[in-house]
Amino acid sequence: MLTAAETERPHVRAARAGESDAWDALFKRYQLPLYAYVKELVRDEQTSLDIVQETFINAARHIAGLRDDARFGSWLFGIAHQKCVQFWRRESRERELEERLVEASELESEDGPLDLLIRKEREAAFLALVEELPPPQRSVLLLRFLEDFSLEEIATITETGVGTVKSRLHYAKKSLRKLIEEKEHEPNTA
Repeated sequence: MLTAAETERPHVRAARAGESDAWDALFKRYQLPLYAYVKELVRDEQTSLDIVQETFINAARHIAGLRDDARFGSWLFGIAHQKCVQFWRRESRERELEERLVEASELESEDGPLDLLIRKEREAAFLALVEELPPPQRSVLLLRFLEDFSLEEIATITETGVGTVKSRLHYAKKSLRKLIEEKEHEPNTA
């Protein structure tokens, strides 16, 4: 009886040769297991889908570097894992950036204590709303409006296409508007 790795070898060889049917077969075989693994690590549905997609794109680009066709599955999961690590690093940098932003705004303020307190409360409320956005949307929003990166630079940083960045930015703004409207219409309990 052939093992799973042995039955995949012909597909891996054909994928290396650029045959799309072979990639389809490999994608169908690994899509769900990869998604389940990544979802457990990043705990976000959209990010997990993005990472699985990026994993297959990366695999297609670098399949020539795979030395043993029988190890395709572990190689693919290794790529996905590295993508998760990159995601965690980006998340960590974003949190640090937000903290620095709040600190910098406090230091630059020359207003009175009441003005500073009001501004600080508004910034905290706004950042809390931004925090509710999915990480991919939050990331492009922060990079675009806080760091003033171009769409192309954001695409490079997030390792996605410009179209994906535009889409995430659009949905981030839309979601943020909705969150702000919901906050404005909440009954005041204070």
